[in-house]
Amino acid sequence: MSIPRLQLAHITKRYPSVVANDDVSLVVQPGETHAVLGENGAGKSTLMKVIYGSVKPDEGSVLFDGQPVHIRNPQEARALGISMVFQHFSLFDTLTVAENVWLGLDKSLSLQQVTHSITAKAREYGLDVDPSRPVHTLSVGEMQRVEIIRALLTNPKLLILDEPTSVLTPQAVEKLFVVLRQLASEGCSILYISHKLHEIRELCTACTVMRGGKVTGTTDPRRESNASLSRLMIGAEPPQLEHRERTPGEVVLRVQGLTLEREDQFGHDLDDISFEVRSGEVVGIAGVSGNGQRELLFALSGEDRRAGPGMVQMDGKPVGRYGPAHRRHLGLHFVPEERLGRGAVPSLGLAQNLLLTRTDAVGRSGWIDTGVLRRQAAAIIERFNVKAGGPDAAARSLSGGNLQKFIVGREIDANPKLLIVSQPTWGVDVGASAQIRGAILALRDAGCAVLVVSEELEELFEISDRLHVIAKGRLSPSVDRAQATVTQVGEWMSGLWAEEGQHA
Repeated sequence: MSIPRLQLAHITKRYPSVVANDDVSLVVQPGETHAVLGENGAGKSTLMKVIYGSVKPDEGSVLFDGQPVHIRNPQEARALGISMVFQHFSLFDTLTVAENVWLGLDKSLSLQQVTHSITAKAREYGLDVDPSRPVHTLSVGEMQRVEIIRALLTNPKLLILDEPTSVLTPQAVEKLFVVLRQLASEGCSILYISHKLHEIRELCTACTVMRGGKVTGTTDPRRESNASLSRLMIGAEPPQLEHRERTPGEVVLRVQGLTLEREDQFGHDLDDISFEVRSGEVVGIAGVSGNGQRELLFALSGEDRRAGPGMVQMDGKPVGRYGPAHRRHLGLHFVPEERLGRGAVPSLGLAQNLLLTRTDAVGRSGWIDTGVLRRQAAAIIERFNVKAGGPDAAARSLSGGNLQKFIVGREIDANPKLLIVSQPTWGVDVGASAQIRGAILALRDAGCAVLVVSEELEELFEISDRLHVIAKGRLSPSVDRAQATVTQVGEWMSGLWAEEGQHA
């Protein structure tokens, strides 16, 4: 037997309100693609941060290539040959892509050399990245590409990937898997965290399952089914969604000839976008990140009020110039793709975060009834099975998936007339994904009009009644879910759709 690339023995990490890792042991061999599987909050990301040196364990030991190591920070991890792509990105907004990548590389390289390396690597792996763009102009999907390229440029011995495909197209995922298999064949070990069970079964040769901070078993995922992996992870199979056919009602949202010049030089102009969303239907918009989704969502939420009044209509009323508060008053609720910073204030408690979009607890005199807020937050936590330390728990203390459940739950609980959701289950485990998708379908069945913008095609096919694709600021005609195929939608993501056909 070869010396293991990585050995973790009895790793324990405690926080004031939770034991994130409880006596965790793990072995990864050279050239092995090893999945770590578990629910949101199971302790996977904390364990990866221990390996990468960004979290110090309270107990336990780490061996790398057979040698005991004490990894005090990510710089030491990279020096050993460990690279990590985080689910929540570690990029400086005010720096360019090239400058961000340069920070993690050998300082003997010039910025110009790094820029050339990024361009070459992006071309090699089919990851579209412009090295000169400031990070604050990038979408979530584009930031993820930067993180992946930054990790690959370090030529790692151990590559840690935390939800790397959550905002990639099927074609991009296939290309990434080719890259990962090539890296593994060259001896690079890969630790792979994903909630997409079919990916784990296709790519990984070993799997460690965690629940509640503890290791509950190891298996070869190639010999498992999605159902058996779900049972190992959550103790049960996720509930099957019931997507009943329903005749849509009146038009709630009408977008007509929406044309806007980009405000950001790296954004996309919106070019004559027209579509409708009716009560009692879910309309999905697919597309590669950075093709105008951000601009479209800003125009729909009211954050961008430059549209002509009639370009965006609710219940036949022109609302193009209305701000977010006015649109909420008309029944529009919105879930942005950025959980922390836009969806929630990191330092505030969950109850206080309700005030971002809910005014139920504000009396006529302007006083806030904190008791009402806490009761509302507690009800959302219970209804959506959010793992949190209660209504006063800070938003940043929740795992990404649990915070997503709370934010989606907050907007669904408001009984909206129109719900617009961006990336509803990004980085969310299979059980929570089924719960969020089920809640969206229940809202649709109750007569709400729902617009879902997602790069997760499986999700869109599961919950949408009709699909559009956005590419380079243009919107495809709609296609009924029953007639759509993954291949067709994948081609449309490149802007390849027939010009004939009506926008619906």
